[in-house]
Amino acid sequence: MTTKEYLSNNIVKEFAKGGLVLVIIAALTLEATSIIQFYFSQKGIKEEARMRAESEMAATELKILNVVDQAESAVRNSIWVAQWCLAVPDSLQAVARRIVADNPVVVGSTVALVPGYNRKRPLYAPYCYKMPGSDSLCFKSLATKEYDYPSQEWFSEPVRTGKGYWSEPYIDEGGGDMLMTTYSVPILDRDGETAAVLTADISLDWLTDLVGGIKVYPNAVNLVVSRAGQIMVCPAESLVMRRSFMEVATRADDTSSVNKLGRSMMNGDSGQMVFKQKGKTYHVFFAPVERTGWSISIFIPDSEIFGSIKRMGMLVKLLQLLGIAMLILILRAVAKNQVKYQEVSKNKERMEKELQIASGIQMSMVPKIFPPFPERHDLDMYGAIIPAKEVGGDLYDFFIRDEKLFFCIGDVSGKGVPASLLMAVTRSLFRTVAGHESSPQRIVSTLNDSMSDMNDNNMFVTFFCGSIDLLTGHMRYCNAGHNAPLILQDEIKVLTVDANLPLGVLPGYSYTEQECDLNYDDALFVYTDGVSEAENIHHELFGERRMRAVLSQRRSSKEHLDAMERAVSAFVGEAPQSDDLTMLFIHFMNDKTKDERERHLILHNDIQQIPQLAEFIETIAQDKHLDQSLAMSLNLALEEAVSNVIMYAYPEGADGLVDIEAVLRDKSLEFIISDSGSPFDPTAAPVADTSLDVSERQIGGLGIYLVRNIMDRVEYRRENGKNILSMTKNI
Repeated sequence: MTTKEYLSNNIVKEFAKGGLVLVIIAALTLEATSIIQFYFSQKGIKEEARMRAESEMAATELKILNVVDQAESAVRNSIWVAQWCLAVPDSLQAVARRIVADNPVVVGSTVALVPGYNRKRPLYAPYCYKMPGSDSLCFKSLATKEYDYPSQEWFSEPVRTGKGYWSEPYIDEGGGDMLMTTYSVPILDRDGETAAVLTADISLDWLTDLVGGIKVYPNAVNLVVSRAGQIMVCPAESLVMRRSFMEVATRADDTSSVNKLGRSMMNGDSGQMVFKQKGKTYHVFFAPVERTGWSISIFIPDSEIFGSIKRMGMLVKLLQLLGIAMLILILRAVAKNQVKYQEVSKNKERMEKELQIASGIQMSMVPKIFPPFPERHDLDMYGAIIPAKEVGGDLYDFFIRDEKLFFCIGDVSGKGVPASLLMAVTRSLFRTVAGHESSPQRIVSTLNDSMSDMNDNNMFVTFFCGSIDLLTGHMRYCNAGHNAPLILQDEIKVLTVDANLPLGVLPGYSYTEQECDLNYDDALFVYTDGVSEAENIHHELFGERRMRAVLSQRRSSKEHLDAMERAVSAFVGEAPQSDDLTMLFIHFMNDKTKDERERHLILHNDIQQIPQLAEFIETIAQDKHLDQSLAMSLNLALEEAVSNVIMYAYPEGADGLVDIEAVLRDKSLEFIISDSGSPFDPTAAPVADTSLDVSERQIGGLGIYLVRNIMDRVEYRRENGKNILSMTKNI
């Protein structure tokens, strides 16, 4: 066995012993946490179900009592009239009619005399009722051989008790098979003797809709039973007024619990119970309806109440198992890394020498010859990297292409060789992509997708990328989680940037591009957090305020960076340098933008954005003092060209951009319209023959014909995957 294998086996065994104990403790802790969480969650959900059920039942009871109150009020308000009419029985019919006609909830009423009270009419009960489906009033007598009204519940109970009484619900077979109930009160004559019973019938058809509308849970079942246990409202219509609750209870699995529930409801109790039926558990909440003797109950399946928490419990257990598996994998990885660490320690001296070589190679990858463009007088720039160790993860780069300065700065997470390697990859990718791509946003997006695909070590890079048009000073930039640069104009301020995510974190992330204009003598100070977060022995940060103080004096770009380095070094003092210091100073010195200025507008491929062109042209017309007719012509030509791009450049439903640049010169005005859509040359379209009749012309061609007639020069080219249409007007 080799020395390496011996060390490897011993380290793995030690980690296996300690790791097993750690896994067992973690598993027990997770299981205990899960049980406690499940218990309190279940308790809370059950309490929530109770409160919801009780709230719905209370609201339903109020709605029922509203109808009950109306019926009782109708009867009570007519007692004195009925007492007055006892001496003239024929007038009692008018009392019943008045109750029905004046109260919408009442469908029928009678004033039934106590048998023998009036000698001339031993049995007398005139009944007034509404015809089903209409408001017409009809009359009939309840004093018939077939209908013995003195024996009916609605008559006998108030006579017996001397109080108002709500009858058991019943099916009115003669009135359209409606479910009804009757409220009746005894009528006393002047001597205090019970002379008659006054009633009000109400239909209960609305009760089915009201109770059926209770939606505590989607599959909950709502019931209403009478004081005798008769089922009044039930989803199964075959049981309504045909079965009592106690009859149905005999078919339940848990007969004793269901019988107890039925007795409680008929006794007017309120509460909750649990029982099982066909292998399913149900939670029942019930409450009485005041004065009627009815009881409302809501049956909720256990799976409805606790289904979500049970599914969550399964998911938690799965995640726990996954976490334990990950812990085992982590321990295994740590053991392997420990073995590697032992091997690395042996080669430390050799690696230190190699790091010195790597540092030299790394520094050779960033521009180090300054001034970088000695032949140019419109730009003064300087950059510097001061690594904290032999190799670091900071980078900067820049180059000029097509009269545009492309530049970047980045800070790789971590330190040492991995950071330096990722720095090298990032710098190479920037050079490759920016060599043919002009948009900072697309440069950053391409780098992010490439680095995310190969990011096995979960490292990332904060990155700032920009391009400056050296002719106009227009700067476009995209930030990827990096420090916002400082911009030196009339005052020193922080450049407005969108944070976005660093490179390598999330493939396909949508980065945003921003822009601003640099005037003559404006400057940009781009840096990594090693500058602003440099610490002294008291753990104080160098900070933005001190950076502003250094930049406030007029210096060359090199003098600015030298002064910044000295200031940071003096502030840090004896404290060790904790991070790389990387700085890039860009001084824009092109004053030609006073005579040649550029205007810029970016639209989405949405025809609703076309009106922005009018304001765009109006600003340009004011700058160049163009007359109104020329401005309108330019607006018309630009609208035709841009509309053509919006409608045809991108596939239907795809989001794309239309970039409009206006370059103003002393004697000409040029519009440059670019898009990244499908290749299309509008100048290649056949010229419309305007001499032909409208019906004889071919479709299309008038737009480019109009543009050519307004503009002095129209040119198209396909460049870097873009359609570029240039339109020039001599002014």
